[in-house]
Order: sequence, then C-alpha cells, then structure tokens
Amino acid sequence: MYAVIETGGKQYRVSPGDTIVVETLTGDAGAAVEFDKVLAIGKDDGELVVGKDVAGAKVKGSIKGHDRAPKILVFKFKRKKQYKKTIGHRQNQTSVTIAEILA
Repeated sequence: MYAVIETGGKQYRVSPGDTIVVETLTGDAGAAVEFDKVLAIGKDDGELVVGKDVAGAKVKGSIKGHDRAPKILVFKFKRKKQYKKTIGHRQNQTSVTIAEILA
C-alpha cells in the first residue's frame, strides 16, 4: 500500500516504513506528525483511489531529525557593468519516517 501526500508545496509517494526528507516541520525529534493532505492511495490489489474518495485519509509518521540541505551557490552577473555577486543558500529540512496509512 502506498499514498501520495502533499507537504511544503511538494508531493511525495510514501509507504509504511519509508523515510522521506521534507520542508521544515515544527516539532522535536521523535514527535508524531500527521499529513492530512492525501492526494491518492494505491492499494495492494492494484486499485488506485483518488479524488473525493480519499477525503478522510491520513498518513501518520514520526520526526526522525532536522538537518540542512547541501549548499547551493547563487551567482549574479551583469556583463559590462563589473557586477558580480556570489551568495550561498542552505535549505532547512526534516526527515520523517512513515508509520501507517489510514484510509
């Protein structure tokens, strides 16, 4: 069984036991987290449930830890103007372990 959830403006395909890295969530390591925005559920018999049929579905998991993504360099440049600027960015992220899918 799997589910497609949306969090942080992105969609993830998850199954029980999976560990996913999502945008920062509030809570300490070990805290329970619940995803209410379930877009689709794939069942073991091959059936795919989408739309209004997944209205009450939830995905439960626990926060494994908080981390930061690798640094991304942003280089700004304007030719003939002697303008060059380099800045870096590291996005905060949270690791979540999926416990169960409630359909």
